[in-house]
Amino acid sequence: MTTIAGQLGEEYNLTKAEKKKLLILICSVLLFSVMNGTMFMIAVPDIAVSFALLPSQVSWVVTGYIIIYAIGALMYGKLADIYPLKTLLTIGLSLFALGSILGFFSPNYILVVLSRIIQAAGASSIVALVFIVPSRYFPEERGRVLGIVSSTMAFASGIGPVIGGFVAGAIGWKFLFLISACVIVTIPFFRIWMPEEDRKTGKVDFLGALFVAVAVATLILFITTFNWWFIGISIGFFCLFAWRIFTKDDPFINPDLFRNAPYRTTIISGFLAIMTMFGMMIMMPLMLSEVNELNTLFIGLTLFPGAMAAALTGKWAGILTDLRGGKQVVYIAYALMILGFFLLSTFIGSSAWVLSIVIIISYISFPFIQTATASLIASALPRNEMGVGMGIYNLFNFMSGAFGGAVIAKMLDYDSSFLLNPLSVAEGNEMIYSNVFIGLLVLTVLNGFYFHSAFKKQEG
Repeated sequence: MTTIAGQLGEEYNLTKAEKKKLLILICSVLLFSVMNGTMFMIAVPDIAVSFALLPSQVSWVVTGYIIIYAIGALMYGKLADIYPLKTLLTIGLSLFALGSILGFFSPNYILVVLSRIIQAAGASSIVALVFIVPSRYFPEERGRVLGIVSSTMAFASGIGPVIGGFVAGAIGWKFLFLISACVIVTIPFFRIWMPEEDRKTGKVDFLGALFVAVAVATLILFITTFNWWFIGISIGFFCLFAWRIFTKDDPFINPDLFRNAPYRTTIISGFLAIMTMFGMMIMMPLMLSEVNELNTLFIGLTLFPGAMAAALTGKWAGILTDLRGGKQVVYIAYALMILGFFLLSTFIGSSAWVLSIVIIISYISFPFIQTATASLIASALPRNEMGVGMGIYNLFNFMSGAFGGAVIAKMLDYDSSFLLNPLSVAEGNEMIYSNVFIGLLVLTVLNGFYFHSAFKKQEG
């Protein structure tokens, strides 16, 4: 391998074999990182029983993880503009493995939550840095590699509940920690196979980082609890962060980044798209449990074909992105989402096997939208801001997931006596699910119009 280094960017001439090994490695750890989140969502009821906890108490197993995961994705992205990816991944994987081992041996709930926080502090490095790897090490194949990365995320999101339900039901929820601990075996391979990099110039504004971390954490707490104190605190710290980036010579985030019109448009449109996708993914298990009366294992098996389809189509999403450009693939993703939401709204109340087939269309839109938006963002950013730019992108993705889940949960609290979709077969309490999917469809159409008009304006 030959390395040609420059101050603002580095070019790496990796052989085909080296690229293949690196791609397998990053997808393997990404699989564990994403699965770790979805597996424990399934195990929350079992954890509550083990420690005799109320739902509000046990929710910290998930909420604490999401908060640290979202903040960590931003922080690691910023650090990637300065420090070698090999160093950051070594630290992150070590923390992930440490939290997993500690969690397995935790004798009480406090240590379980602490273990999850340590896990999140490490796992967030994976999702933050694997989106930087394609632009840094695979510039000519960026779309294809991003497609594989996105399909891995979609597959992990689908297989996580299946594995989580099986393991927690068969041998106990604590063994989920041992599955995540397996990432420790990848650390030596990262040390050997990842290219050597020099530390770049620059420093981290830790006060600015603190302001944005508190702002994000309290915003997520507001989204998950609807406690208005949290939104007040969040707004206050966002104001402090805004003051900091406009007055500091070397701020945590350069304010010019938000003046980048293609970047700003893609972030906003991606936020809305991922919000609808996560809303669908959160709603489907609830619907299959309430309407179809399936247990955890059969819910996972019903969703599994969609996850497999997403994994298989991700490669083609990447190839299309390289051939046609990110904008065209975004339009394809919106078309798939609209069709998928319409079919789900129509067939609510049908047999589980029918829904398992229908949901495939919605699931395969996930790698398309994520590949295309990540590629557009990479194209819009200068190389010296690639890390923090991708960090903000990942942060918005996690925020959209939390926001989408909270909104969907509130909407499902209400009953509906009429159907927005005249072709729907839904009856009784099934109607609200059908109507929510129509709502997701309308939001996707509006998002598509925004994306098209914003880019058309920029081109004009």
